[in-house]
Formats: sequence, C-alpha cells, structure tokens
Amino acid sequence: MALRTRLTDFFGIRHPIVLAPMDPAAGGALAAAVSAAGGLGLIGGGYGDREILEAEFAKAGNQRVGCGFITWSMAKSPELLDLALARKPAAMMLSFSDPAPFAEKVHAAGVPLICQVHNLDHARRALDVGASVLVAQGTDAGGHGLTTRGTITLVPSVVDLVARTRPEALVLAAGGIADGRGIAAALMLGADGALLGTRFWATQEALIHPAAKDRVVAATGDETVRTSVYDIVRNRPWPAEYTGRLMRNRFIETWHGREDELRGLAAGEREKVEAADRSGDYDVSNVTVGEAIGLVQDLPPAGELVARLAAETEARLTGVMRAVVV
Repeated sequence: MALRTRLTDFFGIRHPIVLAPMDPAAGGALAAAVSAAGGLGLIGGGYGDREILEAEFAKAGNQRVGCGFITWSMAKSPELLDLALARKPAAMMLSFSDPAPFAEKVHAAGVPLICQVHNLDHARRALDVGASVLVAQGTDAGGHGLTTRGTITLVPSVVDLVARTRPEALVLAAGGIADGRGIAAALMLGADGALLGTRFWATQEALIHPAAKDRVVAATGDETVRTSVYDIVRNRPWPAEYTGRLMRNRFIETWHGREDELRGLAAGEREKVEAADRSGDYDVSNVTVGEAIGLVQDLPPAGELVARLAAETEARLTGVMRAVVV
C-alpha cells in the first residue's frame, strides 16, 4: 500500500508522511522508525547541542533521515549545521528565522532545503532562497509558531502562491493533523503531504517521559494554550512574535498573564521547572503538544503508526472518490 504524491517521488518514500523535527522528542530512533516504515524521519536539532546531535544521528543507524534546527538558535553555533550536513541528511529543515544566511550552504551540500512558514511573507522568503519544500504550519500546531493563521486556510494560500511563483516547490501541511483524515484533508487542500508532530510525540520511540505521554493520551484538544512562560523561565530568547502551544497545567495557570512578574523571578522558578523535568512532574514541567492531542488515543510504535496513517488516508480518499462518482 502506498500513496504516491510529488513528495513521495521527490524523496523516494512510500507515504507522504514526514516527522516534525521536535526537540527533544524526535531523536534518532524515532526518525529511523518513521523512515523505515516508508515516511521521512527528521531528527530534532532543536536549540543546538553537539553531543546530543551526534548521538541521535548515531542512533538512526543506516536509515535515511533528515534534520531540523531552530534557526535563530543554531545561528549561535553555525558549526552544528556543518556537522549535520556532513551526515548527508535526506533533508535539512530550518524554522523560526530567516533561512537566507544558511540556504546556500545547504544547497551546496546537495541537501534539499525545507523551510517552515507561518504566513505568506515567510513563504515568499522561503521560495526566494530556493527551498525545495515549504511547511505551512497553522497556529493549531504544538510548539512554537504564530497566532495568526489556522492550518486549513494557510495551506491552500501557500499552495496557490507556490503555483503562481515556483510550481516545482512542494508544500507540506502542518498543525492539527494526527490521523488519516487530516492527511487526506491536507492532500485535498493541495499539499503534497503532511508533517506531523504531536501524533509522533505520542509514540514509543519519542524521547518523552512516560508520565507526559500518559497525560496526552488522556487529554482533549481543548486543553492547550499559547504562552511564553516556559521560554521566560528557561531563558530562551524567542522572537516576540512567537509563542508556544502547550498543554495547560498548574505552572501555566499560575504565570500565564503574569509574564513581567515571572521575569523577575525566573531563576528561582527555573530551578523548580528543571527539578520537575527530572522527576516527571508535569504540573510544573511543560508538555509541548498541539490541538491534535484530542485525536491521540494510544502510544504505538512509530512504524505501526505510519502504516496506520497511510491506510486511514487511503481509505478516506477512496471514500471521497466513491462519493463523487455516485
């Protein structure tokens, strides 16, 4: 069983399913499992740590995987991009900052460039720097993003822009997609595939504490919020326009809306959050997931999940075609 799109042809994969390079969830084992099952796995380079990056590439073994970075953070240690490109990744994804300073190096390495975009200005910039793939991420996604556009309107807008200006570029939909219905919808909107984060976050291989995974399985999609409180307390200087979508908890309820006060107390609160990280206390530590948590009911191996998603997608598309014919 395979779903052929321009994405599957371009990367030589069986299914138009891409793992979001989540930090820290998307390690080498998760990326390798997604690729082995016929999707495209991306290791999360995150904020940039050389030892962690080397270890996760090693865990991917001989599987063909890619990598993704938080661009503004990687810019502080650009040698990390060299390290990743030396591994001959299947793709390099840059997110949350202007990709121009690094695009030529990615192109020179012969690696396809994927750029995450949150609005049409971002999309135009990605096309200008020669991105092979644009990830149109709506605000319903987990983790960082803008608050302005939902997935269902952003994706066709980016698809139309690409068709007018550089039609050979590919588009992935991201944000709120966690099952075959969402992937089928992405394809119907004109995307060439889907990039999934939250759904793969809740798999056996994801580098997430079991207590956090259990919370997500029990949650609904109404339990997330966009906030900057963990960026403040962890001293991560995100550009002001970006907030993170997280699962509500006691820490967020305490500090969301009191960000200025939190800045003055950040060091002491950071110690509490770091201790909670170690103990698995997710009333205090963060659970970084999107609105798709309401569609997550189990914690399967990633390979089984890819097969399930592909089968669900094909069934949905087949059902739509039958309905149209009738």
